[in-house]
Amino acid sequence: MAGRKRKMPVMATEAREQIVNNNKHKKQTSVKKVKEQLQCQSHYFVNNNNNTTTEDRLTEEFFKQPCIALAKAFLGKVLVRRCEDGAELRGRIVETEAYLGGEDRASHSAGGKRTERNTAMFMKPGTIYVYPIYGIYLCMNVSSEGEGAAVLLRSAEPLQGQSIMKQLRSARRKEGARQLKDKELCNGPSKLCQALSIPRCFDRRDLASDPEVWLEGDPNATLAEPRDIVSAPRVGIESHGEWAKRPWRFYLRGHPCVSVVNKEAENQPQSGNDLAPSDEQPDKGQNIIKKTQQEFS
Repeated sequence: MAGRKRKMPVMATEAREQIVNNNKHKKQTSVKKVKEQLQCQSHYFVNNNNNTTTEDRLTEEFFKQPCIALAKAFLGKVLVRRCEDGAELRGRIVETEAYLGGEDRASHSAGGKRTERNTAMFMKPGTIYVYPIYGIYLCMNVSSEGEGAAVLLRSAEPLQGQSIMKQLRSARRKEGARQLKDKELCNGPSKLCQALSIPRCFDRRDLASDPEVWLEGDPNATLAEPRDIVSAPRVGIESHGEWAKRPWRFYLRGHPCVSVVNKEAENQPQSGNDLAPSDEQPDKGQNIIKKTQQEFS
């Protein structure tokens, strides 16, 4: 009996080591699966090399553009969201809307109106403006040059972290709802915020320097030609009369992740008809409004 008692600590130690090794193996396997999930590639673009570096990050100079110009420049750029655990979610912007303050009655900053909510619109270009819509959804915008001007990020193509995006989107959907396709994850302003985990507290942050969210250029993507960009009326602002007809929504022609396709606009010449009224005075502002149709949930 005494001899057995002396051996028991050794056996217990061996058992503990075996358990530790098993747990370590499980953890490594789990980490490997997560990494594989985060390396998912886009199905819609041929070049999808995600080997981006800090050099790809767009600086504050990029955002110093008139609202309409910036709205178009966003197309094809990659929005990156670094989560608390270090995982990075990426989506290529394929649809935007320009909102001009001042005369633009569809803008939150129409007439130069400043409030606690829309303060970000009057901050330096590249400032994030996150606002709630219908009390439960969020929309992400970015300020541009011009008093009270900003661009709404309306839709994106998922590039990396689709499995995590699906989890984030599913958390806001009814139990038993069908599984979302990749192209449905970010095809709407509030869907984009859900899938990329953009919270309200990101309001007023600097997209050019923030450590948790930023914009990158894609060195492997071909710049969109003017003929590839469709200019169409903005969505959900019908009550604003003539301003609802301004073709200040821009999207990549034929892209499956666009929230709303406008066939009539696609058949129209896409040249110069999207300029701001009274010449190109982007200083009149641009803003983001609560227009986003029911592609929220």
